[in-house]
Amino acid sequence: MAHKRQHSREFRIEIVERMLAGEKVMALSQQHGLARSMMYRWRDAYRRQGASGMSKAAKAAYKQAKAGDSEQKLRERIAQLERTIGRQTVEIDFFKGVFKRLKESPQAQPRGDKASTRRSGE
Repeated sequence: MAHKRQHSREFRIEIVERMLAGEKVMALSQQHGLARSMMYRWRDAYRRQGASGMSKAAKAAYKQAKAGDSEQKLRERIAQLERTIGRQTVEIDFFKGVFKRLKESPQAQPRGDKASTRRSGE
């Protein structure tokens, strides 16, 4: 199994500052044996929180905040779906009542062969 390398805070800041200064990411990646995706994550953290965003504690706090945001979004979605279900339940109950009244109305009763009015000419 490959050993996971640990990079110092200073090293990460140096790489990010070189990226922001315009050095080619591919060249930096090859020169230091780094994954470009990792370098971009470092850059994003640096942009969000500056040099303090490069510490492990800042990374953990960001993940926790992001998880809280996701949880809040899920709670909002659940609330929205519950409101939709509530509206649909009201509509269903309304139409059940309408159909019940239609069934019970005298006009809905089956009719015989006799017409209620005479045909013209009779």
